[in-house]
Amino acid sequence: MNVLDVRFLLEVFVTLFVIVDPPGTIPIFMALTNTMAAKQRSRAALVATGVGMLVIVGFAVFGQFILTYMHITLPALQFAGGLLLLLIALQLLAGQEGEMAATDGVNVALVPLGTPLLGGPGAIVAVMLFVNRAGGEGPKIAGIVVALLAIALMMYTFMRFSGVIARVLGDGGVTLVTRISGVLLSAISVQMLFDSVHSVLQTWGVIAAS
Repeated sequence: MNVLDVRFLLEVFVTLFVIVDPPGTIPIFMALTNTMAAKQRSRAALVATGVGMLVIVGFAVFGQFILTYMHITLPALQFAGGLLLLLIALQLLAGQEGEMAATDGVNVALVPLGTPLLGGPGAIVAVMLFVNRAGGEGPKIAGIVVALLAIALMMYTFMRFSGVIARVLGDGGVTLVTRISGVLLSAISVQMLFDSVHSVLQTWGVIAAS
């Protein structure tokens, strides 16, 4: 009897890797932590990873109950995440990223790194769907657990060693990356807003389902 569904594990891992995009967090992490010392940056990476996984696992287990109990739809969750990311993006574009970094490096690790960047609507919805597909089957549940652990390791590794990249780029390079990450984050946030509105319009029958 198989104790682990490897095929299902790979499907979960690849899906979450594309959604969370650990390499893509490097410029954003650098932008939000460039005023921190190496120790603070390492702690922020660890806290962000822990928070992101806590959010994802929490919704995997209790997500449907939470949303139903609070009368929250998935598009509403996605819209809220998009607004939050847009606010962060505007601060990055305005050069105010230093104001977001708390002295102990915890604040930016919680928001926006932990959530909604790592533990965001996309990852939450994907994991909830995979849990439904698993249907309580042991090998598939084990595959989800292993995939989540692998994603957590990837998250931490890419953020933990972003300092090496920062030293290579220098102050000017980090500033450039900060502005670019602001543009990318703004685009991601606007796309999240568009997707949430599109889902609502489909639900209301204003537009046809694609």
